[in-house]
Amino acid sequence: MLIRNATAIMTGRSGHGSELARAEGGDLRIDAAGRIAAIGRLQPEPGERVLDATDCVIYPGWVNTHHHLIQSLQKGVPAGINLPLLGWLDAVPYKLRGKFDAELLSLAAEIGMVELMLSGCTTIADHHYVYWPGMGYDPAQVLFDMAQRLGVRFVLCRGGATQQRAFELEDPNALPPETLEGIIQDVERLVHRYHDAGAESMRRIVLAPSTPNWSLHVDELRPTAAAARRLGIRLHSHLSETADYVSFCREKFNRKPVEFVADHDWLGSDVWFAHMVHLSPSEIAMLAETGTGTAHCPASNCRLGSGVAPAPALARAGAPVSIGVDGAASNEAADSLSEVHTCWYTHRAVGGADAVTVEDVIHWGTQGGARVLGIDNIGSIECGRAADLAVYALDQPRYAGLHDPAIGPVASGGRARLRWLTVQGRVVVEDDAIPGLDMSDLMARARRAVVRLNA
Repeated sequence: MLIRNATAIMTGRSGHGSELARAEGGDLRIDAAGRIAAIGRLQPEPGERVLDATDCVIYPGWVNTHHHLIQSLQKGVPAGINLPLLGWLDAVPYKLRGKFDAELLSLAAEIGMVELMLSGCTTIADHHYVYWPGMGYDPAQVLFDMAQRLGVRFVLCRGGATQQRAFELEDPNALPPETLEGIIQDVERLVHRYHDAGAESMRRIVLAPSTPNWSLHVDELRPTAAAARRLGIRLHSHLSETADYVSFCREKFNRKPVEFVADHDWLGSDVWFAHMVHLSPSEIAMLAETGTGTAHCPASNCRLGSGVAPAPALARAGAPVSIGVDGAASNEAADSLSEVHTCWYTHRAVGGADAVTVEDVIHWGTQGGARVLGIDNIGSIECGRAADLAVYALDQPRYAGLHDPAIGPVASGGRARLRWLTVQGRVVVEDDAIPGLDMSDLMARARRAVVRLNA
């Protein structure tokens, strides 16, 4: 396949080479293996499908390193719309999670994946945490089946907890916790069934308790890390999302959160944490030194009033930074373009107009995400890389008058129309639609599900 005449190509690389020079040409060839074979001024070859990208810009597909797809049916819940994190957790996701069965989870996953795909996202790491002993369905099968149907790369961060939070202890309908043995046994099953460690993996498993200090007993942290490393998979969790999180660690363990997880073998290049809003300079240095990654979730952090993570400082220190869209219950427009636009604005508001560039944000959201997930051959537009590409048509009034069209999808906000989205060279979105998807039916099913959840 040959994509021709693009106005600009953003590579996802940092610094020099973030945008290909216009003089080099806006053509891109994809080979039979679904990899980028050539970039420049190219002529069609016999039998090659040609896509005309005139007035379009090409980005790497976004790599979303932290999401909660189950929350796609929990947007704008009135009981939690104006609450900070802890109150919101109690009022929204924890109150509703016991109502989900395989059918509702499948619908939520479909909504979330479709929303992400139409924004240009090709890789989704979903932190799924709704598990309890004896549940009657397999969430992993539901999620992987939907990802396969839609054609996206999918990383299941298998969450869960061995203890309940304080507000759950007061709720007679709260889901019972699992045992550590049960969690690890299930992760082993999932690794054997789904996990592909390859450089262009479509399926990955990650061991991901919801939080290190509220979801597990302290003496379970090291065994969890050891189990993941024995299985050759990564570790993920939430950390330092609010000031309360920092205070809790200080009061209970006399440690900063990053120091606390370091004490229990939870730092390293095979670990990444979501949020990381409240970090000290010494913690940033520890993350950089160990190669521990961050899934920066600016929209959710703004929505819940949690603060602004020091992503620019982390990046300057050399720590891996990626973008996580996070769940729609705390981010009612849970798509990659909304997230990166919010990221660009937020850091400039608090750090000045030169705090972060569009190129920085694109790098974090693409190649940065590939680095954090360890899927080495995605995340950038270079010859030999997997052809995970978002081709945006800047044909709406908000993009009219742009002197640099290349920055439009991030800087101008909104959702640029998606001409094509490819995963490993396979077209999964065309003319802003997913082939075979009945959008009216999806919206109707979503409305019925909201009524059911409120019953």
